[in-house]
Amino acid sequence: MIIAEGVSFDLTLAWAFVIAFSVLVYVILDGFDLGLGILFAVERDGRDRDVMMNSVAPVWDGNETWLVLGGGGLFAAFPLAYALILPALYVPIIAMLLALIFRGVAFEFRWRTQRWRQVWDFAFIGGSCLATFFQGIALGGLLQGIDIDKAARSYSGGWWDWLTPFSVTVGVALIIGYMLLGATWLVMKTAGPLQARMRKRAWPLGVATLAFIGAISLWTPFLQDGYYSRWIRGWNILLAIAVAGSVLALAFGMFRTLRLRESDYWPFIFSLSLFIISFVGLGISMYPYIVPVEVTIWEAAAPENSQMFMLVGALVLVPIILAYTAYSYWVFRGKVDPDEGYH
Repeated sequence: MIIAEGVSFDLTLAWAFVIAFSVLVYVILDGFDLGLGILFAVERDGRDRDVMMNSVAPVWDGNETWLVLGGGGLFAAFPLAYALILPALYVPIIAMLLALIFRGVAFEFRWRTQRWRQVWDFAFIGGSCLATFFQGIALGGLLQGIDIDKAARSYSGGWWDWLTPFSVTVGVALIIGYMLLGATWLVMKTAGPLQARMRKRAWPLGVATLAFIGAISLWTPFLQDGYYSRWIRGWNILLAIAVAGSVLALAFGMFRTLRLRESDYWPFIFSLSLFIISFVGLGISMYPYIVPVEVTIWEAAAPENSQMFMLVGALVLVPIILAYTAYSYWVFRGKVDPDEGYH
């Protein structure tokens, strides 16, 4: 913490915010991208698949920038957390990265061939589904807790500790949630029969997403006593009610705008907002821990000089990344024309 003339600035808290922000931006940007890939499985027409892929072609590969920033920031700013979390989650994280690589290869190669296009479509679907599922597995594995040896400052659990009913449930929930993002993205970016089908599919996906949010929210407080204290005990129940009310209000807005045929943008905005409020709830559950509920962000932090050196770079790079990301989405705004691209 830096203190100058009565003003304090907590570097560790600032870095926790940078990493949390990077992960959130990755989830809301790459979420609809991955969800679109999963939705490929229910769209068999080649022309519709081309339109779906064209809707993300200009922006999809830039979305992983935020994943790199989050992972690199964790390694640099919280090396102890990196050393504890990675061994516990090696399998789901490696599986997720391999799926993302394979998915990216399939994205490029499907345009290069007609004979093998169905094979690459299958690879695109599989890569999207597995990457999403293992993201959820990793999140569930972290939330349920990691066995560590504090004296040795190392992971002390088993190779398969991450695989539990809770982590699998979170993985399935993320698949459904990303499909909702993908469907509402296509409502916004397409027209005609494809848009109508996606508007229709968004309804059951929205209901299922709400059900999973409710189930995981009720399950989480009983995973760790710290979670229970944060949400259930005393006046904290009012915080839980406020978050639950926000989720229901956003869900109502999403379903209402899905019924309005002239409203193409709002369903996507509301579905993104559902993810954002869920992420805020996750942050409330975990704070101030970075390894629940064993290691706080201050215990895992790098030395102050290192944090300050890296923060200067982050203050330069993050606005640049935000600017070119926003510019790319602005340039390719509007509907995708099946014959000409964007209009």
